[in-house]
Amino acid sequence: MKAIIYCRVSTTKETQETSLKRQEEELLHLANVYSLEVAAIIKEKASGYELEREGILKLLAMLKDSAISAVLIQDETRLGRGNAKIALLHCILKENVKLYTIAHNGELQLSESDSMVLNIVSIVEEYQRKLHNIKIKRGMMRAIEKGYRPERNLKNINESTGRTKIDVPIEEIIRLRKNKLTFAEIAATLRGFGYEVSKATVHRRYQEQMNKLEKEK
Repeated sequence: MKAIIYCRVSTTKETQETSLKRQEEELLHLANVYSLEVAAIIKEKASGYELEREGILKLLAMLKDSAISAVLIQDETRLGRGNAKIALLHCILKENVKLYTIAHNGELQLSESDSMVLNIVSIVEEYQRKLHNIKIKRGMMRAIEKGYRPERNLKNINESTGRTKIDVPIEEIIRLRKNKLTFAEIAATLRGFGYEVSKATVHRRYQEQMNKLEKEK
């Protein structure tokens, strides 16, 4: 299972270098304990109340575009403080990524108040998603009425191979990737056409195809 280590201190004082180094060493040990493969180590000096941080934005981007299953932090305050912490916890957890902390010597245990707030945020977001899907459905119906045929964009949509390996339209994955969609967005698009695929599966198949094309050059 691949993981990202994230370390943060709040100031740029030289004395904080020791804290960053200690966080990194402790989190590398934690990764070893849980047999996690460290794909990246992100360290930054910035206020936890700010969302516009290069390190945290890089972390979120990697969760969208890579097969990362866990994030390792000293404790939840390293992600952020106040509302920023709640927002970032929500962004990470909704990617089905596990959070491991030194403070809990394992998976993060949310406080009752944080858990309640995140549940409320999830409910609101779910209703926003439903409204968004309704708009997409209405737009698709209008497009079909005007002659659009979505099945022409995906090959073999009604075919079943009977194989254990999930059948996905690799050409469509490559096309959507070229259009700057994240792997999570590509997976959501394909699920809308009946392909039960995860972000990790899409990412893996894309990488396999890219490696194959590279070898053929």
